Amino acid sequence: MLGGIGVLACVFYLRNVQGRRWNHKRVYRIYRQLELNLRIKPRKRLYRDKPAALAVPERPNISWLMDFMGDRLDDGRAFRLLNVLDDFNGEGLGIEVDFSLPTERVIRSLDRTIEWRGKPVRIRVDNGPEYISGKLRAWAKK
Repeated sequence: MLGGIGVLACVFYLRNVQGRRWNHKRVYRIYRQLELNLRIKPRKRLYRDKPAALAVPERPNISWLMDFMGDRLDDGRAFRLLNVLDDFNGEGLGIEVDFSLPTERVIRSLDRTIEWRGKPVRIRVDNGPEYISGKLRAWAKK
């Protein structure tokens, strides 16, 4: 019989739960009229290329890493951390902690770190929503 488990499940439900005396042929005819016999196609899996290996800089202050982290206090209030690290040796260059870190505060922290360490060649970030600000983009171009 075509339709498989779906039709049999319907037949058992109609007989045992609702008390109807329908046979499998009648249930299958209605099953097909309602187009319940259509096969649900599984989603195609997207295969992505492996990203290139990250190059380790030859000396400090070439590449920095910048990322946000978050946590909660005992009373439930969330706070955020902005971490700036040197990619060469993992040295922590700056950390900002507050309940809210707006773009101006991030730029001020980066400017302070650049005054202390000098300007890096690049700053690597993830594609988080924190970095889509037009102000941060304009700062990076400058």
